[in-house]
Amino acid sequence: MSRKSTQSPAPGLPELAQGRLLTVEQAAERLNTSVRFPRRLIAERRITFVHVGRNVRIPEAALEAFIASGLVEPITTRRRRAV
Repeated sequence: MSRKSTQSPAPGLPELAQGRLLTVEQAAERLNTSVRFPRRLIAERRITFVHVGRNVRIPEAALEAFIASGLVEPITTRRRRAV
């Protein structure tokens, strides 16, 4: 019988940096943009990223949080009847 660990997958890492890591190309595909856009987000420090050696990876949770932060809810208004 195996025991389940009660520790987080990567102790010491913030929650957004844990989980699946995406390449810049995968992040661009998910955002439906060119590769330049996620690279600009990284350069401007607008999204969480991880250095793995010389490579840069974007945590999937950070990308989801970035997308959610840009969500704009529609405004619903009632039209008045002309009398």
